Amino acid sequence: MSEAERKRRFERLVSSLSSDLYRFALWLCGQEALAKDLVQETYLRAWRSLDSLQSDAAAKSWLITILRREYARTFERKSFPMVDMETAVIPDEDDLSPEQRAERALLRDGVSRLPPRYREPLLLQVVMGYSCQEIADQLGSSKSAVMTQLFRAREQLKEKLQGDGVTGNVHELF
Repeated sequence: MSEAERKRRFERLVSSLSSDLYRFALWLCGQEALAKDLVQETYLRAWRSLDSLQSDAAAKSWLITILRREYARTFERKSFPMVDMETAVIPDEDDLSPEQRAERALLRDGVSRLPPRYREPLLLQVVMGYSCQEIADQLGSSKSAVMTQLFRAREQLKEKLQGDGVTGNVHELF
């Protein structure tokens, strides 16, 4: 296939599926900017491996699969801010407001009530800062299983906290 034919094929696929890909990306991540980035990364990866697409009829599922994998990669690349331990200020329990103490107690209680198979990976990630692969190595599990356990742990924790009357943004608590 010539380069011109390859470009035409790609442009035809992209133009016919771009709105579907963007809509799916937005549904996945819930953020416009990230959804646009995901679609662009999907296009880049699709262009590089366009020759592996056997049939144009399978293009939609092929592109959706690439997009889902790109979305999963965003969590692998996510880096958390690092703080020098010598200069870090750790608030004393006495410095917290009564509301902050109550939220912290509810959060700890919610985490302690999670089944161990969900609690352990969550704590390894949030408290220890381990990546999904490091958690998988620690627990003797696969990375995809750890990602599923982390998702379910967060969902169960959100349900528990909302059931306990935490009305604020539950995402900000962990």
